[in-house]
Amino acid sequence: MLVESIRLAIEALSRNALRSALTTLGVLIGAGAVIAMITIGQGASVNVRKEIARLGAEVLTLSVGQQKRGGQGAAIAAAPFDYSDIEAIRAEVRGLRHVAPFAFRDGRVAARNVNWSVRIIGTESSYFQARDWALAGGRLFTDDEMYNGKAVCIIGETVRYRLYGNADGVGEYMRVGTVACTVAGVLKSRGQAGAGNDDDNIVAIPFDTFQRRIQGATDIQSIVMSAFPTANMERVKMNLAGLMRERRGVALGETDDFSLLDMRQVAQSMTSATHTMTLFLGAIAAVSLVVGGIGIMNIMLVSVTERTREIGVRLTIGALPSQIRMQFLCEAVLLTLAGGLLGIIAGLTTAAIAAPHLSIPFVFEPGVVIVTVAISTILGVGFGFAPAAKASALDPIDCLRHV
Repeated sequence: MLVESIRLAIEALSRNALRSALTTLGVLIGAGAVIAMITIGQGASVNVRKEIARLGAEVLTLSVGQQKRGGQGAAIAAAPFDYSDIEAIRAEVRGLRHVAPFAFRDGRVAARNVNWSVRIIGTESSYFQARDWALAGGRLFTDDEMYNGKAVCIIGETVRYRLYGNADGVGEYMRVGTVACTVAGVLKSRGQAGAGNDDDNIVAIPFDTFQRRIQGATDIQSIVMSAFPTANMERVKMNLAGLMRERRGVALGETDDFSLLDMRQVAQSMTSATHTMTLFLGAIAAVSLVVGGIGIMNIMLVSVTERTREIGVRLTIGALPSQIRMQFLCEAVLLTLAGGLLGIIAGLTTAAIAAPHLSIPFVFEPGVVIVTVAISTILGVGFGFAPAAKASALDPIDCLRHV
């Protein structure tokens, strides 16, 4: 009976092909919007996880000051760190693999009669090890260079290309602000950072050199650390916070005058926010899918009225009410299913075209396609049931009198 009902449903829909196509349009738009929004959202989530992974999942950043709610300024005055804090962290906090001071200042560099604006970083070799940032050529700073104020630097790929073109840059001379230095190494390219900054447009010099010749002070505003993958991150953070409260004289119950950023928490928060936004956009898009289903129910009710005499003839020559009901249900399901399948194609195509422009990867999720097909089928049954029930309940005699 099902096969025969499907055959009759296809014949009935093909007699009004244009109306059938327009009827499926609502479902097509709804399904396409859902697929496109979820696929783009999944791509954004992958992009967020990729950006966090570039910074290092086990990376911790200790900074001076504590922000007010909403990030509006420092809540309390805070003294900067000093190098004895770094030595204490290295000696007393278990589970940390690398600990490095970090400071930066925007400035200009020059070489071969070329000037270029960069971010100048003052740090130690362990900073690049903490961020798992490998070298494309050359080497990291030596202990002698880091602790005796030597004028050497490590540059990003953008700086290498802008100043030295096709040369590898290692061993070349350049001026960083007013400091003449030798290029010891070139970092591997990392591309754009999450905030839209170019991670490769940096010049790093030993922290001691940065303090004396760029910053002009011995203050340390940030400390970058990385933990061993097997370390208990919560315990590491607790021990680190306890040590800093003790060293900075923060009494029990007082607000910390430092902040500790855990990249794992950042990753979880950003992934959760992206996932929530994806579901929200998908839910909004799903409204148009429901509207499309309502449109199909409306057209099916009109179809029942138009085909009243046909229904009466079929009932008179022996068709069962259940067969009439099944045919109209099949028509509704075929309309929603066609709209859903076409919507999947349209949604995936839209997401594939939009992804490169949004700088996110195209992520195909088979589960979303399966769910969309299932929802389309359920919509067909749900919104087609009332017209089908109405058709099967018609009286044959009244149907034959219908003009």
